[in-house]
Amino acid sequence: MSFTLATWNINSVRLREPIVCKLLEEEAPDVLCLQECKSPVDKIPMERFHALGYTHMVARGQKGYNGVAILSKIPMIEAGAEDHANLGHARHIAGKLENGVTIHNFYVPAGGDKPDREINEKFGQKLDYLTDMRDAFRADAPEKAILVGDLNIAPREDDVWDHKKLLKIVSHTPVEIEHLAQVQDAGKWVDITRQDIPDGLLYSWWSYRAKDWDEADKGRRLDHVWATPDISASAHSSRVMRAARGWEQPSDHAPVFATFDL
Repeated sequence: MSFTLATWNINSVRLREPIVCKLLEEEAPDVLCLQECKSPVDKIPMERFHALGYTHMVARGQKGYNGVAILSKIPMIEAGAEDHANLGHARHIAGKLENGVTIHNFYVPAGGDKPDREINEKFGQKLDYLTDMRDAFRADAPEKAILVGDLNIAPREDDVWDHKKLLKIVSHTPVEIEHLAQVQDAGKWVDITRQDIPDGLLYSWWSYRAKDWDEADKGRRLDHVWATPDISASAHSSRVMRAARGWEQPSDHAPVFATFDL
């Protein structure tokens, strides 16, 4: 079975229902993983998604903050939801497809503005969340699995617009990069996007603060698609849909795609 997957931090699924539907209509991924839905599950606008063929959903939500959902055309059952670091946040949901593949959808804490847990509680929460993810994958090694989401870290030098300038900026600090690497190593996860696009600057997020985000192009690759080694070779056609960042009332993130032949 071949299927295409997309991951997108939508920054409010209800506010941006029109562009979610635009993506579903124009790109028609088999599976769409959304983060920062900012909605209780029962308020997610499933009626229009269902009409477009996305008849399966697993989700965790809360009012106004966080929230993750997986929409699928392919039959899918819920496969768990973890509250890493016991934050009480809706930041993870997993779904299992009929071909046996488990998809983990994560929204890792952003971490606030200061990269110092002594003065910034949110940064400590981010590091603790990543540590808990690492320990979970060490304890229960994933197989036939895909991990996607807004991981809120741009790990490589060419994942940011200026490596030196961003070394002390949350999302690209050495301590965050090391924590993310430990998560990746714990699950033996393969970075599918960089497997397909190994070289060159690549971003999935551009700040709302930029007057002309496209021309300034001060981006970061915060959104990721990983897979376990047993299925990573089946992945291809990775891309960041940059154009969606320029849609009407956009998210500050762009969708990231990959296709798997399994």
